[in-house]
Amino acid sequence: MTSAIDTKLEELGITLPEAAAAAGNYVPYVVVGDMVYISGQLPTGPDGLIKGKLGDDTDVDAGAEAAKYCAIALLSQLKAACDGDLSRVARVVKLGGFVNSTPDFGDQPKVINGASDLMVAVFGDAGRHARAAVSAASLPFGVAVEIEGTFQIK
Repeated sequence: MTSAIDTKLEELGITLPEAAAAAGNYVPYVVVGDMVYISGQLPTGPDGLIKGKLGDDTDVDAGAEAAKYCAIALLSQLKAACDGDLSRVARVVKLGGFVNSTPDFGDQPKVINGASDLMVAVFGDAGRHARAAVSAASLPFGVAVEIEGTFQIK
């Protein structure tokens, strides 16, 4: 049976990849009661990891696209946490965005909007969330963005 969320993802042209396994001594997500805490997700596009440093070799639009791919990875983990049923999502609570950027780059919020916009497009008002968008001197594998998330489920 297809949920409204699955239909929305299809309308947006998004096919969720399989949720990635942890790459270290941690788990991809933890469910505590009605909350799901998802570890930081890296941006993997059609050509692999999306690398770059904002303010140097990557512009805001490319960074926002990388953030969108992080959000897609978050949704994959969330789907796994919900036993394949994204209609269980009650609320996107908070996103924490880390932007690989130069010291003088100040548009981290515009970059993380790529993820925030997707959450609202998928979940409507339930996708509106609290957020942090901060600079990082570097990120794993040289990726442009990493995003973690907290979600409420039913």
